[in-house]
Amino acid sequence: MESIVIRPFEDTDLPGAAAALTEVHATDGYPVEGVALPEAWLRSDDVLASWVAEVERRIVGHVAVMRPHGEDAVCLWAGLSGDDEHRIGVLARLFVVREARQRALGERLVRTAMNYALSHHRRLVLDVMVKDTAAIRLYERLGWTRTGRAEHHYGNGQLIDAICYVAPGT
Repeated sequence: MESIVIRPFEDTDLPGAAAALTEVHATDGYPVEGVALPEAWLRSDDVLASWVAEVERRIVGHVAVMRPHGEDAVCLWAGLSGDDEHRIGVLARLFVVREARQRALGERLVRTAMNYALSHHRRLVLDVMVKDTAAIRLYERLGWTRTGRAEHHYGNGQLIDAICYVAPGT
């Protein structure tokens, strides 16, 4: 039986996670940012916590909870809830390589991040590009609620339509 593990990100995971990120970008065009310098993008100072998915000791997935910085999803939720940014986290940098999909690794990674946020008294929000229909189905299956639409900003002024979500509360 295959060994599948979801665990906290460690510094020694950086090369494997960067390789997985680059692979996902090559197959899916996701993420739209961070690919030029994947190690710096994965270890940004804004990361509050992150986890990797391993299959047979190979990193095949990743997710992070980030500090908010006025993202549209953050502003939408803060306006609806009255929460300030210290009570909000941004689910980000979620990816699973194609060959490891269909094992619920994305769901397990998201649930891990959701549990972290609840235990740290933060409400998770995110924006997902409308083209990423599998991700949209995952979030909605896990009970995330749409809070509005936005434009995801990346690169040098590039925009793509996105849907904003908030994770289920306690």
